[in-house]
Amino acid sequence: MPTPGPQPPALQSPGALAVWATGCGSPEPPFPHPEARLVVAGDQKGLSGGELRDHIDRAAEALTRLRPGPLFCGMRNNLASVLRYLAAWRSGRPIALLDPDLPVGALADLAGRFQPAAVLGFTHAADGSSPRAPRAPRPPSHRDAGHPPEPHPDLAVLLATSGSTGNPRLVRLSRRAVLANAAAIVTALSIEPAEIVPTSLPLHYSYGLSVLNSHLMAGATVVLTEAGLLERSFWTHLDAHRCTSLAAVPYQYEMLRRLRYDRAEHPALATFTQAGGRLSEELVKEFAAHADRFFIMYGQTEATARIAVLPPDRLADKPGSAGLAVPGGRLAIDEGEVVYHGPNVMMGYAETAADLARGDDLGGVLRTGDLGRLDPEGFLHITGRLKRIAKIFGVRVNLDDVERLLPASGPAAATSGDDRVTVWTEGLDAAGCAGLARRLGAELRVHWSGFDVRSVDRLPLLANGKIDYRALESHA
Repeated sequence: MPTPGPQPPALQSPGALAVWATGCGSPEPPFPHPEARLVVAGDQKGLSGGELRDHIDRAAEALTRLRPGPLFCGMRNNLASVLRYLAAWRSGRPIALLDPDLPVGALADLAGRFQPAAVLGFTHAADGSSPRAPRAPRPPSHRDAGHPPEPHPDLAVLLATSGSTGNPRLVRLSRRAVLANAAAIVTALSIEPAEIVPTSLPLHYSYGLSVLNSHLMAGATVVLTEAGLLERSFWTHLDAHRCTSLAAVPYQYEMLRRLRYDRAEHPALATFTQAGGRLSEELVKEFAAHADRFFIMYGQTEATARIAVLPPDRLADKPGSAGLAVPGGRLAIDEGEVVYHGPNVMMGYAETAADLARGDDLGGVLRTGDLGRLDPEGFLHITGRLKRIAKIFGVRVNLDDVERLLPASGPAAATSGDDRVTVWTEGLDAAGCAGLARRLGAELRVHWSGFDVRSVDRLPLLANGKIDYRALESHA
């Protein structure tokens, strides 16, 4: 089992982290920072310094008794999950951070493919168990003979790519990629040790994990809460702990507007950040007025979360822009596709345990699958998608998976919009459309309001008989 190198005791400034993120600094910055603090919502004391280090060390010691291989963690927004994650980091063991509420069949499929050393923290599996569920036999190329090879020594974190749909591949993130992106975000957002941020997003989601990583690296405070933004307890704890920053996806900002968010009621909250899809310019202006700083960001799990940041002082003159590449990164456009170069790019995808032994397949170059352009100042503007992938409230959804769930009684199609999937079907009345939206939400485990189901007399077709998606998107 690989062990991390010595960590320097000196505290790291945003400037020093910026140098390290560009590949010029050595050794790696301490993670977590010696002054970082974890606080369970409602508990003012929290863990920091030597006490936090001791908790991590004890959890890491327990991991050494497991056989080699990845750890599967049902990653909740609680102290046990975060300590497990940091213990895996400390011990050099790769850890897959997954939705803790994965259905037993989906978890069994992942466990069968990746053969984890342990399965911990899941709702539908006892800790340490190997979940079992009936599944179709795999082709011979997917069968493991004996024990799989040990994971690559650079491998640190595994995240699922496809949200709640299908059988996800796992994104292989190296230790350097995680640290580089955290350092870049500390620099781009000027995160100081005085910052206090709540876990407003799931920690198995790359954006939520990035918030945790960047604040731990900066020596800031993270308030761990499993309450959602629509729950009164979330705001009670946010105010009690005097949280200074809030991260959210577009859907959450829409909900805050409906709740008539009033800054005067939360005087300590000075910074908003947003990623996970395009936020309307109207909402950008509204919430920029509610904060001292509002950062718009663009990213992908394959880049350890964040690729570009739009500084608050450019919101007005760069409307709709995703911003500039994060420190240490570079953006390019190749035949219309956004290509990102940087140390935070994944090592590659993994389909089975054997893939975990692979090295870096991409060499720091990520073809994002998004269409875009760079303006003369290098600011990125996203104009569309190459692939049929949508985001509903920050969760990736494959539109082909959506269509496979649609009724077989007639033609139907799915197209993507801003934080929504539009489903086009023939012959349904209003009640039928509403019922289909709720069924899709239940099947794909995202809120049903993310599906806009519309009935049309006839779906437009191309000359070859296939659905004309461009025609549908023009009427969305």
